[in-house]
Amino acid sequence: MSLFLSRPRRQWAACLLALTAALAVPAVQAQTLKIGAPLALTGGLADEGKKQQVAYDMWLKRVNAAGGITVGGKKVKVELITYDYQTNEQRASQIAEKLITQDKVDVLTAPFGSGHTKVVAGVAERYGVPVVASVASSESVFNQGYKFLFGTLAPNGGLTDALVKVVTKQMPTVKKIALLGREDVFPKSMAASMADAAKRAGIEIVYNELYPVSTMDFSSPLSKMRSVKPDWIFMSGYTKDLILARKQMADLGVTAPVITMITGPAYREFAEALGPLAENVTSATWWSPAVSFKSDDVFGSTQAFVDDFRARGEKGEPDYVHASAAAALIAVQKAAEIAGSLDKTKLRDALAALELKTFYGPIDFTGNGMNAARELPIIQVQGGRAVVLAPEAIRQSTLRAVK
Repeated sequence: MSLFLSRPRRQWAACLLALTAALAVPAVQAQTLKIGAPLALTGGLADEGKKQQVAYDMWLKRVNAAGGITVGGKKVKVELITYDYQTNEQRASQIAEKLITQDKVDVLTAPFGSGHTKVVAGVAERYGVPVVASVASSESVFNQGYKFLFGTLAPNGGLTDALVKVVTKQMPTVKKIALLGREDVFPKSMAASMADAAKRAGIEIVYNELYPVSTMDFSSPLSKMRSVKPDWIFMSGYTKDLILARKQMADLGVTAPVITMITGPAYREFAEALGPLAENVTSATWWSPAVSFKSDDVFGSTQAFVDDFRARGEKGEPDYVHASAAAALIAVQKAAEIAGSLDKTKLRDALAALELKTFYGPIDFTGNGMNAARELPIIQVQGGRAVVLAPEAIRQSTLRAVK
């Protein structure tokens, strides 16, 4: 028998092979929602980056347990692609570009902090890729005219206004404030917001300076603070800075009836590292486990989120970084479900129109992409843990003077 087929038979054989191949592969390839996440898993912001990672994993496990998310009437798998950008701004930019151009992600989450968020948002904007920031609250990040950037934290001003309201009401003898902020996007913005809020409240600003990034010796600014005898010391920076500065304050005898550190007491690491020195230090935060929201997201309620966190064997309670990071992915999920598509522009439009009630609280992105302002928790370390001073609905204690 000839090894060669006639032309009609070759055509018939080719059709048969094509049909067999078509039957072997689904007619419509299953879609996957790809989410890219640059994370600071090493370097100066590693503690914070790992909290984002924990929250992302909590959300992803719940989504996977449900078989994915429903987009356009079909179940869509979710893939989370992460890289460690080592708390390096340039590397954050490079990884964002890699996630977009090589990994072909549909959406990005932003790194910890306003500065690094701004860098990643710039890359995403060039490619028209939506990016949801979970730990950026500085208006200077969101006033760049970006159309694809959204953030789950409320603006900084809400924190400082709430602080002033609590302090002036519960400790009316406070008349003078000293301000010290890290020369970095978020801490600098917080110090500026606090100065504005203090002025509006009629509180005299007796000291207002910034300290360079990587400062290890705070003796000079602290000594100047001591000389002006403030009633309120306000410092904004990152956790390691604040722990170091608080220890040096004790060594130098620098104190005031009110000491506020943004956002130190929001993290369990602050109280654990300082012990008695953390007592009665105040702060503000975007979320507390004391809140109680019911929701239609994958967690269903604040308590369910807290219980899930505890079940993982994590230390202490979840803080606002965990909660906001999980909420960022909930926003992405809801946008995809509402859009009925993974098209980047449609995802962006759905994010812009979102009005959600989540375990974390409401998500309603305003014109510049920031979450709408709301009443935010004011906290103070009492008995080794952060308790809520305001708002009234979740208040656990009242303001105490630093001893």
